[in-house]
Amino acid sequence: LASTDDTQVAIAKAGAIPPLVAVLTSGAAIAKEAAAAALGNLAANAVNKAAIVNAGAIPPLVELLRSGTADAKEGAAAALRKLAVNSDNQAVIADAAAIPPLVELLA
Repeated sequence: LASTDDTQVAIAKAGAIPPLVAVLTSGAAIAKEAAAAALGNLAANAVNKAAIVNAGAIPPLVELLRSGTADAKEGAAAALRKLAVNSDNQAVIADAAAIPPLVELLA
């Protein structure tokens, strides 16, 4: 669904980002997996990157790296990778202590 820039922006403008971030912290495991994947898809769009970060997604994505299911960890890592394309987000991601769990995923 979120495969084109226009669609990604439309989804974000419809208000999807804050509820997806909320699911990262309070949803069931399968919902967290889906929310991380959806945020990763939305983060492919440059306009959405800031909205995702401003919605507070980085700390719960990092928490999924530490304690989520394998699929949640994969989705969180993919979302963080796309968010890190923006240099301003790189420091936010590092400050959220994302690097150690990302390195651990490589082990």
